[in-house]
Amino acid sequence: MGEIAYLAGVAFLGALVFGITGFGAALVTIPLATHVVPLQLALALYVLSDLACAAAVGFENPKRAVRAEWTRLIPMILAGTVVGVTLLVNLPRQAATVALGVFVVAYASYSLFKKSFDARPVSSGWAWLAGFAGGITSTVFGAGGPPYIIYLSRRGLTREQLRATLGFATLTSISLRAVAFLLTGILLDWKVWAAAAAAVPAALVGIAVARRIYRRVQREMLMRLIMLMLLASGISLLVRALG
Repeated sequence: MGEIAYLAGVAFLGALVFGITGFGAALVTIPLATHVVPLQLALALYVLSDLACAAAVGFENPKRAVRAEWTRLIPMILAGTVVGVTLLVNLPRQAATVALGVFVVAYASYSLFKKSFDARPVSSGWAWLAGFAGGITSTVFGAGGPPYIIYLSRRGLTREQLRATLGFATLTSISLRAVAFLLTGILLDWKVWAAAAAAVPAALVGIAVARRIYRRVQREMLMRLIMLMLLASGISLLVRALG
């Protein structure tokens, strides 16, 4: 019961991040959860809470989403998901944990030291790489958001367009990840559903709280705090895996 309570608390924290930023739940939930449960169980559990979060945010303001950007990403998200699930079922646990740690540290470092997103817009051709990379990282690490946000944030979208478009891209990615986990049997473990009975409601509460925070608190400050927490979490994973 203590473990389930911990996993539910992690789901709440991840949903809080997702509700504020429109992505990034798994960058918090998976590193924290893998301290107490195996990576595959954590991925299967939080794909369910992530689906609830993504649906809540994705349909929050759908008219703001830029359909052309979203549909441009879909084919390569599908291809990346196929490659990602193949890697997931074949990677040794220690190697997967090290890879996750490196991924989290790299992204947190990038986010902390990057320049403003008000840079010159990039070509729409980068959607192919962003979709493919996001499909892989979504399946292997439970975190497809970073490649999508890096691409979409450089497409000249308004804040509302970015959040809505990212919400739909993330919902597509998570849905494909859930199907892949179901087909490979990762999602059929009864322990996953027992923990999900507590984690999913906790995530929905987190989304509700995040909506209030999103309207009142400066996003840039929150993002800096989140990235510092991610950096510490990624380093702890590397220390545990390599030690």
